[in-house]
Amino acid sequence: MKIALLGYGRMGQAIEKIALERGHEIVLKVDQNTTTYDVSVADIAIDFSIPTAAVGNLTNCFNAGVPVVSGTTGWLDHYETMKSLCIEKEGSFIYASNFSLGVNLFFELNKKVAQLMHPMLGNYGVTTEEIHHTKKLDAPSGTAITLAEGIIENTDFEGWKLYEGDKKNLTITAKRVGDVPGTHSITYHSEVDEIEIKHTAYNRQGFALGAVVASEWLVDKKGIYGMKDVLGL
Repeated sequence: MKIALLGYGRMGQAIEKIALERGHEIVLKVDQNTTTYDVSVADIAIDFSIPTAAVGNLTNCFNAGVPVVSGTTGWLDHYETMKSLCIEKEGSFIYASNFSLGVNLFFELNKKVAQLMHPMLGNYGVTTEEIHHTKKLDAPSGTAITLAEGIIENTDFEGWKLYEGDKKNLTITAKRVGDVPGTHSITYHSEVDEIEIKHTAYNRQGFALGAVVASEWLVDKKGIYGMKDVLGL
């Protein structure tokens, strides 16, 4: 495949390395200094840019008829608009808050634990925590939001709040520490015990591999998909 990298930071560079190892070609690299670009030279685009650039990147891809895989977070207020544009242009789109195989399994485990704990939430409190590197611009992470949504769907919580949850809203705590690739934990705590599920990423390779695998899966398809489709979960 001919791949356009929309965002050429640490994730973009990790994706480039794995894509080349898997026999693909990088035909376009867009970074914060790029003012204009022609994404139509690519078979598929992978967007790991910044929140303020994501909508423009996706719009360019849909208008050019180029399938796009996006892992950028912090722009989801515009998600429904982008979905509508993708449908209008008969495009191809995968968005995931996290492309790691392990994290996507963790998403499913989180939902199952929430289902099991739901009848006992009168005795247990529940909190979520995410830790990322200090250069991450958005908080909470998209992964933490996906985990919170998995709990909300399977309990009586109505939503989530950053740092200041209450009986109706799940608390998400976000921390920025050093060069941490990503650690996410869900804790159920009572007066007598504590149950915790946790995913710790050691590096960015798992995220990068998942993004490339998703691109390989999407390139000849039309429509809007997620990692559950790619992985058959």
